[in-house]
Amino acid sequence: MVREFSFSFSFGFRKIQKNDLSYQEPRSRLIYQTIVIILLTTTIIGLQVMRLVQLQLIQGEQNRERAENNRIRPIPVPSNRGLILDRHGKPFASNRLARSIYLWPKEQPKEQWKIIAAKLSPIINIPEDKILEKVEQAISSGERNVHLTYEVTRDTFVILQERAGEFPGVEVRAESTRYYPNGQLASHIIGYLGEVTPEELEASPEYQLRMMVGRIGVEASANDILAGKWGQRLIEVNAKNREIGIFEEEKPIGGKTVKLTLDLDLQKIAEKALGFRKGAVVVLDVNTGEVLAMASYPRFNPNVFTKPMPEKKWRSLHSEEQSFVNRALQGYPPGSTFKMVTSAAAMGSGKFSPYSFIQTSDSIYVGGIRFNEHSGGYGVIGFRSALAYSSNTFFYRVGMSIGQEQIAKWAYQLGLGGKNLNFLGIPTTYNGLIPTEEDKRQIYNDAWYLGDTITMAIGQGLVLATPLELAAATAAIANGGKQIKPHLFADETDSPDMQPVPTGLKREYVNMIREGMIDVVDYGTARSLNDGTIPLTGGKTGTSELIGEKSHSLYVGFGPAYESKIAIAVIVENGGYGSVSAAPVAQQVFKTYFDKYN
Repeated sequence: MVREFSFSFSFGFRKIQKNDLSYQEPRSRLIYQTIVIILLTTTIIGLQVMRLVQLQLIQGEQNRERAENNRIRPIPVPSNRGLILDRHGKPFASNRLARSIYLWPKEQPKEQWKIIAAKLSPIINIPEDKILEKVEQAISSGERNVHLTYEVTRDTFVILQERAGEFPGVEVRAESTRYYPNGQLASHIIGYLGEVTPEELEASPEYQLRMMVGRIGVEASANDILAGKWGQRLIEVNAKNREIGIFEEEKPIGGKTVKLTLDLDLQKIAEKALGFRKGAVVVLDVNTGEVLAMASYPRFNPNVFTKPMPEKKWRSLHSEEQSFVNRALQGYPPGSTFKMVTSAAAMGSGKFSPYSFIQTSDSIYVGGIRFNEHSGGYGVIGFRSALAYSSNTFFYRVGMSIGQEQIAKWAYQLGLGGKNLNFLGIPTTYNGLIPTEEDKRQIYNDAWYLGDTITMAIGQGLVLATPLELAAATAAIANGGKQIKPHLFADETDSPDMQPVPTGLKREYVNMIREGMIDVVDYGTARSLNDGTIPLTGGKTGTSELIGEKSHSLYVGFGPAYESKIAIAVIVENGGYGSVSAAPVAQQVFKTYFDKYN
């Protein structure tokens, strides 16, 4: 019954009579308002319940993960890469502190990242769309964080710290980065770093995402020693991305230091003396095989690889005059520097003694082809004079007498023929070659003729030798006839595998070749080195003739003349005569060595 309808609360309505028409309209309005209030209240409560269901049941796992990510972050802790030092402890490669920007994509919704990217872009000079692209890539790939940029400047760091509240999900992290204090110096030997590839990550579980690993040179060959082991921290951060606590920490293990046989001062002078001419310089210890210097030009600056670079820039760097080719390990026709090898083969074969004499002339004819002396005949001469004056016809006749096989045999005994070419994984364009009849058939589809042996005897034709090999062969003459094992790591010097081995060349044969090479400097083709600025040394000039191009300039030498300490090989591409371009480079290296080591 609706006969009586009243509120006994503070509304203060009086009793409504059935036939009281003056109250019928307010009564209807009151009922309507009550129903509206009830519906509105029910709707609001319903929406709250639905939101709770959505957050806790439907999106519960996702939101719990986001909340946890906001609070706790797993931070990989890179290990400090080991140093690369010269023989005296001077650094070729070290580390320095840098600051990088990281993003935590899952900590903010996509719309919020658009706002953050718009604010962040002008500060770090990265386009807004690039920032968003990195965020989206990270989300789709499941990455917790993404490395946005390297080496933040001090000013940028200060701005980001002051405005940290505007950039939730953006972290500035202090890191150790590789640094090469000498820039391009010894770049082919030291190598450079590159970011680990997905294939490498799969193949090597110990590698971490964005880890930098060695690509060539010592950085690559000693990567396992230098890299160390990364650690990890679980940290708690506040709303401003500042660390407020550490939950768990696995400390990184730093890489070990690698000490090289290189002498930084000799390396500097070798590169300075070579200048901006394509070529190479190698300096070896004649008794141990330690590489004291190895210069090659053009060079590259490994500092540009300490952070990832666009593919376009990468291609540009690799196309610049073959800057990544170590010419010290590239094969060249050795020219007359090879005559020390032919001398060793002549005496080692037993067909000539150290005191044999041969008639020279202005040319010889073989098979209707004229083979010239470079400056007229010298009459009847022995090995010492033949080396001093670099007589071609002397060695033509020697080569014809002993044959290709004997020349090849003793070339190998002295360390030539490609044995030292797999050197630290450094790229080369082509390698050394002591040619055989089979080599000529494969290269030219032709037979071996006597003329091939004649040109081989003076280091032309198919013969190729690297500057490293030529320095090693020179060292074998200087040390009394022992083949050395060139190496770069200081801890290898005393190892059994690196000990010199006899070449089989008798002492009297070695002495005759050495005396002939001393005569080269004393009064022969390299007498410019005998100007009193350095002690007397021994050497051999070489001019590598090229069809349609200016000849390469070569020089090999050892010093001092007696009780020698170092051997040097120099090549200057298209430099002309060996005495003109290559020999002066060797003289500067000798001077630095003698000044430093008395």
